[in-house]
Amino acid sequence: MPRLNPLRPLLVLTLSALLPAAAQTPDQAFLQRTQWWREAKFGLFIHWGVYSMLGRGEWVMHNEKIPIPVYEKLQPRFNPVDFDAPEWVAIAKSAGMKYMTFTSKHHDGFCMFDSKLTTYDSMNTPAHRDFVKELVDACHAADMKICFYYSLLDWHHPEYAKGRPGGEGDFAKYVEYMHGQLRELCTNYGKIDGIWFDGGWEHSAEEWRSKELIAMIRRLQPHIMINNRAKVPEDFDTPEQHVPGGALAGGRLWETCMTINGHWGYAKNDYSHKSVRVLVHTLVDIMGKGGNFLLNVGPTPRGKIPQEDIARLAGVGRWMAVNGEAIYGTTAGPFRVLPWGRCTRKGDTLYLHVFDWPAGPLEVPGLQNEILSARLLCSPEKVEFRRSANGWTLRGPEFPPDEIDTVIALKIRGEPRVEFHLEQADDGTVTLPARLADVHGSHARYESGGGKDNIGYWVDQSDWVSWNLRLKAGGKFEVQVTYACAPGSFGSKYDVVVGDQKVSGEVKSTGDWAKFTSVNLGTIELTAGKHQLAVKPTSMPHGAVMNLQKVLLRPLK
Repeated sequence: MPRLNPLRPLLVLTLSALLPAAAQTPDQAFLQRTQWWREAKFGLFIHWGVYSMLGRGEWVMHNEKIPIPVYEKLQPRFNPVDFDAPEWVAIAKSAGMKYMTFTSKHHDGFCMFDSKLTTYDSMNTPAHRDFVKELVDACHAADMKICFYYSLLDWHHPEYAKGRPGGEGDFAKYVEYMHGQLRELCTNYGKIDGIWFDGGWEHSAEEWRSKELIAMIRRLQPHIMINNRAKVPEDFDTPEQHVPGGALAGGRLWETCMTINGHWGYAKNDYSHKSVRVLVHTLVDIMGKGGNFLLNVGPTPRGKIPQEDIARLAGVGRWMAVNGEAIYGTTAGPFRVLPWGRCTRKGDTLYLHVFDWPAGPLEVPGLQNEILSARLLCSPEKVEFRRSANGWTLRGPEFPPDEIDTVIALKIRGEPRVEFHLEQADDGTVTLPARLADVHGSHARYESGGGKDNIGYWVDQSDWVSWNLRLKAGGKFEVQVTYACAPGSFGSKYDVVVGDQKVSGEVKSTGDWAKFTSVNLGTIELTAGKHQLAVKPTSMPHGAVMNLQKVLLRPLK
């Protein structure tokens, strides 16, 4: 289980955020520098470098164990004559994107900018061009925000010895070089909106001198956003190639980065491109959980974004042109789960994203607020609404006006209030998954990716989790808990509590934090109706409770 990073709460923007930087509190400065990002929501990631010439992805040097002298032969051949920065920006804007993140230097160490600290850069190629400068100028001209990806590790630099057999490089000298390059990037290109670190996993924050580095960057670019991959939390988290199960604890900002096919850099034989439908649904899923979406393309060796990518970005852009109101500046919707789609929110408006248009009325479960109006974003056709036993029902056109995602804007009275209960399945079982749990306390939180789908970071015995559920039929239920625990952290005891009933368990080692096992704890008897089920630790001898994936109630005949 990784050590928990401090979380910075997302506060409500106030006029105090407009104060001069010298008069701002840290929270006010955070709100000001992140405001554009929270409005923009959707960006283009670009992985491009000399590795594109081989057409096998950005890790080709490492994966194929290409020696440095052999890999260096790509530099004198790199001449992307078709690169057109304004064209790239126009493609991103047509997709509805508001910012770009460009790989100034990837793990192979080749720099796509004019660095005075190395000759291993794009100025020392037949192209003799500073691609970072051209892209920055094009973004500034088009009112597009620009961020720089920068790899902390470097497979090429002679002093970066980590991972090289027999390597004896002077890592401190490399860190000076790395700090110097980031000083160049933050000095030579005007206003920069973000630094997206990567490759920090081989060293600690102290070894990278991350706090010193970030302080320098913020002095040079006071309003810049910085991600969490220099081993310090900074402004936002970066789930990669997956979407978290819900909003992050404490209002922590996050951005899912994802490839449009199966690779980050150009891969000439990769035709696994996601469809426009999948891309829109992924975008909306992220928006409905309060995140940002950074979608990646890998341009060709000649500097063109592949046509397959352009076609899909254009398709997303057509949907965004109609429905952008339900994306830009939105926050997570108030619903834990919706059977037909997702929900985003902006002020007193809830945007219902209907992926699966119903044959009859659309059920909006648990919404307690009064609905003042309902309208389709893509059609003038009317939407009727009325109270139901479990919230509201809406009735619109017989067929979906948008086959990908039909958006209904609901204007409501007051702050959204949703009464959420997990329902009993037809076979009588009740599944209580981690992603839908209410987490009580300061440390435990939902985590996903890397085989995980659980409540983790459970390092405080006073933290606990609960679910609200509704039974159509009562009776006796067997209680089953699914969890994982690494060796050395086992031995915690816990109760599963419903009202005045409880069953207890003790956590055993499963071999790994992502290796889950299911155990039966005993039975409880419940009546039909509403209940709360809680999991509460009673002892924690080795620093962590468990990674809790789900609780299952199985009816006994």
